[in-house]
Amino acid sequence: MACIVNFSATTQPNPQPCFASLPASTSSHRSKSPKLQSSHLSFASNNSRLSLRYDRTLAVSPPRETLLSKAPNFMIVAAANKPEPLKIMISGAPASGKGTQCELITQKYGLVHVAAGDLLRAEVAAGSENGRRAKQFMEKGQLVPDEIVVMMVKERLLQPDAHENGWLLDGYPRSLSQATALKEFGFEPDLFILLDVAEDTLVERVVGRRLDPVTGKIYHLKYSPPETEEIAARLTQRFDDTEEKVKLRLRTHHQNVEAVLSMYKDITVKVNGNLSKNDVFAKIDSVLDELLEQRKAGSGSLAANKA
Repeated sequence: MACIVNFSATTQPNPQPCFASLPASTSSHRSKSPKLQSSHLSFASNNSRLSLRYDRTLAVSPPRETLLSKAPNFMIVAAANKPEPLKIMISGAPASGKGTQCELITQKYGLVHVAAGDLLRAEVAAGSENGRRAKQFMEKGQLVPDEIVVMMVKERLLQPDAHENGWLLDGYPRSLSQATALKEFGFEPDLFILLDVAEDTLVERVVGRRLDPVTGKIYHLKYSPPETEEIAARLTQRFDDTEEKVKLRLRTHHQNVEAVLSMYKDITVKVNGNLSKNDVFAKIDSVLDELLEQRKAGSGSLAANKA
C-alpha cells in the first residue's frame, strides 16, 4: 500500500468547526483488481484551514520513480551566517597606551586579548628556562628571540575562545621575522592599529609607571596615582621601566616597526596616541565598527531550490 499526502492551506476569515469525512466502506480490500479510494480530512483553525487528501491504491503500489516525480519542491532558507570574528593587531612603543586601548576594545567587542609581553613576563616570573633566557634580552632592551615567543603566541591563538570570539594581539609581532612566522601559521589580521606617540611623552609615561603586586593594576605617579597611601607603599617598578632601558627599547622599536608595517601596510590605521585615552578609543572604535558593519553586510541568508 502506498500513500500520497497533499497539503493545501487556505485563509479563512472566520473560525470554522472541525470535521472529517472518511470512506463509508472498505469492501474494496476484497477486490481482485486495483482500485483507488480518495478521502478528505479538513481541519479549521482561527486563521487557516488545512485540507488533507490521501489517495490509497490497493493491491498494487506505484513505482518508486512515480512517487519521487510527485514530490514537492522545497525552498531551504538558512539563517544569516554569523560574521567571522575580528582579528586585530595593535602596536606601539612602550607606554603608547596599548594596554588601556586593549581593555576598552575587549570590553566592547569581546575579543580575546593576547599580550606577548604578558606571556613573556609570566615565563620570567615562573623562572622557566624560556623565562630566564627571555630576561637576559629584556634587561638589555633587546627583542626576545622568535623561537621563544612565536610558539607561545601560536598556542594561545589556537585556543577555542580566540577562534570563536576573535582576538586582539597586543605588542606582537615586533619584527618582520615574527610577522612572517605568524603568516606561515595562518594568522593574518583584519586590521593593524599603530599608536603614534612622541618619544618624550613615552619616556615620561614609562618612568612614572608602577605596578601593584597584589591586584596587578598599573598606576602612574603623575597621571594615575594610587588611591590610598597603603597601595602607594606596596607599588613596585618593573625592572625594564627605567629611563635608560626604555630608551633602548624605543630605539629597538623604531628600527623594527617599519619592517612590520611593510607587511601590513594595506590594513594599517595610524592613531595619534598623544590624545586622551577616550579620544584615542573613539577613533579606534569608529574604524572597528565600520569594519564589523561591512562584515555583517557581506553575510546573508542562503537559499537553495531542491527539485
